[in-house]
Amino acid sequence: MIHSMTSFARESATTDQGILTVELRSVNHRYLDCSFKLPDALRSLEPQLREQAGKALARGKLDCMIRLQAHPTNSGELQVNTEQLHKLLAATLIIKKQMGDASLVSPLEVLQFPGIYNAPEQSDDVLQKNARSLFGAALDNMAENRRREGDKLAGLVLDRLQQVESQVTATRELLPALMQQQRDRITARIADLRIDVDHNRLEQELVYMAQKADVDEELDRLEAHVSEVRHTLEKGGPCGRRLDFLMQELNREANTLSSKSISSSTTRNAVELKVLIEQMREQIQNIE
Repeated sequence: MIHSMTSFARESATTDQGILTVELRSVNHRYLDCSFKLPDALRSLEPQLREQAGKALARGKLDCMIRLQAHPTNSGELQVNTEQLHKLLAATLIIKKQMGDASLVSPLEVLQFPGIYNAPEQSDDVLQKNARSLFGAALDNMAENRRREGDKLAGLVLDRLQQVESQVTATRELLPALMQQQRDRITARIADLRIDVDHNRLEQELVYMAQKADVDEELDRLEAHVSEVRHTLEKGGPCGRRLDFLMQELNREANTLSSKSISSSTTRNAVELKVLIEQMREQIQNIE
């Protein structure tokens, strides 16, 4: 299967610690580059998440953001230590008797004293386990999205390949007639000039011109590269770099074909080939 490098995935779940959300975004890149934005309680989880992403993805710039939103109903829950509170109040009464004019402490000041209240304890281990599970679900979702997008990209490339083959076939069919036309023009021009020529030398020059204009080898290589692109797409897997290299080879042959052109027809075909190759190359930039 062919995978795109451009995708997005989002997963969210309600846990005892709060609402946990994982967002993944990926774009094309030369290799796999992962960036993480994590809450403090999950920072130690980054190496594991990075390893998990490396097993699922081969290339792409991956941005991962994990958010933890506390439950509104749980955010204000406090457990007052009544035993410690009584000790503190008794101590304040003793101080007031000794100082005389000392003012009573406010409830807020009492809460700021160590040990007066306990916030509900949250388990980082449980939170990290939930985050890993949610990250895995988001990663699976992203991989599926990348696969679907990759299928579309492969279809676009195959469509352009078929058009490239049509251009190559059309050019090959034109060549014999074009070569004969070139030969006829030269011999007709010599006849118009009414001069004596060395026919052996003339034949040598005509053969030389025919060899310079011969593009059978370029057309053969174009067909071979097209076949290799098809084979690579059928094989699947991380093949973006190989396809990009094949696009360079196709473009090189198209440029040579253009430079050897001997008529406006073959020039138009060469230009059309380069346009199709560039369209394929743009799509291949997003293939993993």
